[in-house]
Amino acid sequence: MGRDVFEASPAARAVYDQADAALAGVIPTALSKLCFEGPESELRRTEIQQPAILTTSIALLRALEEAIGPLDPAYVGGHRLGEYSALVAAGALSFEDAVRTVNLRGRLMQ
Repeated sequence: MGRDVFEASPAARAVYDQADAALAGVIPTALSKLCFEGPESELRRTEIQQPAILTTSIALLRALEEAIGPLDPAYVGGHRLGEYSALVAAGALSFEDAVRTVNLRGRLMQ
């Protein structure tokens, strides 16, 4: 999950590094390692899956911005978990806060 963009984009790598730092001590294995190497059974746990999806979404956004320049969206939207990606894209929520929040959300849902 996301390995291709991680390998292709320094901006995307930075997002995975931020996620690993934000979740250090909260989850036992670096999120990037779980995304890239699994095991799938661990990645499917809601508390891991949600920050993994958010991280990959924002990594793709940052890679796009790296390729074409900054985006200034007039509107953003998301449904359920996607709301957090939209809030980060809009600049209304920091990525670090979002990744910690969705990890907690996933633990509570699990």
